[in-house]
Amino acid sequence: MIHLQKKFSGEMDLYSSPPVAGIVAVEMPEPDVHVVTSAGILIPAHSKILASASPVLESIIEAPQSRCSSGRKIPILGVPHDAVSVFMQFIYSSRCSEDQMEKYGIHLLALSHVYMVPQLKQRCAKGLAQHMTVENVVDVLQLSRLFDVPDLYLKCMKFLSNNFKIVRKTEGWKFLQNHDHYLKLEILHFIDEAQSRKKRTRRRKEEQNLYIELGEAMDCLVHICTEGCGSVGPCDMDSGQDKGPCSKYSTCYGLQLLIKHFCSCKNRVNGGCWRCKRMWQLFRLHSSICDRSDDCRVPLCRHFEAIEDRRGSDARWNLLVKKVASVKAMLTIPKRKREDEPRMDVDHQIMRSSKLQNVAP
Repeated sequence: MIHLQKKFSGEMDLYSSPPVAGIVAVEMPEPDVHVVTSAGILIPAHSKILASASPVLESIIEAPQSRCSSGRKIPILGVPHDAVSVFMQFIYSSRCSEDQMEKYGIHLLALSHVYMVPQLKQRCAKGLAQHMTVENVVDVLQLSRLFDVPDLYLKCMKFLSNNFKIVRKTEGWKFLQNHDHYLKLEILHFIDEAQSRKKRTRRRKEEQNLYIELGEAMDCLVHICTEGCGSVGPCDMDSGQDKGPCSKYSTCYGLQLLIKHFCSCKNRVNGGCWRCKRMWQLFRLHSSICDRSDDCRVPLCRHFEAIEDRRGSDARWNLLVKKVASVKAMLTIPKRKREDEPRMDVDHQIMRSSKLQNVAP
């Protein structure tokens, strides 16, 4: 026993708290229990500190003497001795260095789960996520699933999804393919869902950009037909006046060229010009969202409004009008307010869900 105490004396003083950087060691009572590691080394400890840190260790300590090992010994086996030493250090000091986490993060995660030490479990999840590589991501994923660490599990899944072409060549993935088919299918399903989400997000972004361009084109059309820009403008505009390039709208110059073509094209009567068809659609779209048709100076505004009132419009056109109108309304809101509104909606949903949980029996 004297030999074991001397061997451990370099790691932890028997009668003081473990040395931690920036903290002075505090005199403590004599240890009353010993932790036995897989190397057969005894680590002296204090039962009250162990019991306060882990309910599992508390139940072992408070168990009848007949159920405990002789001499108040608590075996912690299955992991390296150094990992148990770091585990004991965290129980005493609530600290763990980055080097220790990199070396024994997986073992510490297992110990934190078995002995129910949530602070160490969170620390391990954070450390393992920081040191995740294509070589160990499969192992970390399996452990996060086994030890119920959902945050780490999700990070592993995202890492796998983003680096799957490289991960599939590793030994960990090959072992998983042969021994855990359910987890393999779960990973493939997650990757498929992630790719589908990216496609939907990209498609929604493209649609949103299209609506923004159409909304800007509507404002630009009113700008050209009311104020005039360049060599295009209302009939009462001074023909000799050229205002130069327009810096107000990015689509202004292109829309001017389209209007010039529309006025001089000879094929539009027969419906054979796609540029003229596009101009007709812009005039119709403006008429659908215009709220000043009585004094609007955009050509054909009242004409298309009368046609819509007489014939009606299909569901797809009504949806397009609704989307463009909503985008135009959003563009009139200051940018800071637009960024705050989604955050307020999320906060409202969180508060609402918490209230529902409190009301639920």
